[in-house]
Amino acid sequence: MLPADLAPLAAPALTPWGMYLAADVVVKAVMIALAFASLTTWTVLLAKGWELARQARQLRAARTLLLQAASLPNEHADACVQQGIARVMLDAVRSELRLSQDLDSGDGIKERVASRLDRIELETARVQRRGTGVLASIGAVAPFVGLFGTVWGIMNSFIGIAHSNTTNLAVVAPGIAEALLATALGLVAAIPAVLVYNHFSRVLAGLRGLLGDLSAAVQQLVSRDLDRAAHRAPAGTLRAVN
Repeated sequence: MLPADLAPLAAPALTPWGMYLAADVVVKAVMIALAFASLTTWTVLLAKGWELARQARQLRAARTLLLQAASLPNEHADACVQQGIARVMLDAVRSELRLSQDLDSGDGIKERVASRLDRIELETARVQRRGTGVLASIGAVAPFVGLFGTVWGIMNSFIGIAHSNTTNLAVVAPGIAEALLATALGLVAAIPAVLVYNHFSRVLAGLRGLLGDLSAAVQQLVSRDLDRAAHRAPAGTLRAVN
């Protein structure tokens, strides 16, 4: 048991900060890395969460407008279809229709439009996933990094026990507590990362559904406009659809 005059000096070392200061340099490096990983998780949650929520609002508004439209919106249409992914899709459709306006037949336009929209969907989904992979890495690796810090700290504690020739708990406990703090930090970094990653997986699945709905709405408008143009145009010609 520690003397009474040393007890006040030993107590602060058993706080998390005190254990960090007293830890080995390797264990300190592990703790700093885990703290940085935890900060990264919360940064991704805030930044990516805001970005995906904004895109979801834009997609819902554009889908509602396009499902109610009778024909493709022009370049001066409502603002909700003149921004973000909806604008990219509509620009791609207008470009395809402009490139196809000198053809004798409209056969194949719908397939080419669908191909363009499919590529836009895939690229958009890839961009939306950007930044979430680090969460999976943190969730998978952080517990093992913390365990490494714990093993290293306990090894040092046993070496200290051998050098001091004593198994007094007051001598052994601080070193073991410092080592176990690394495992605790590993779990603190990993658990939120896994939860946030699962949350984003559900959000991204919903966005993929909205993208599919938006693409389908655009293709329906293209098909409707082409049928109108074919009905009005003389046989063997194809009018441009604006």
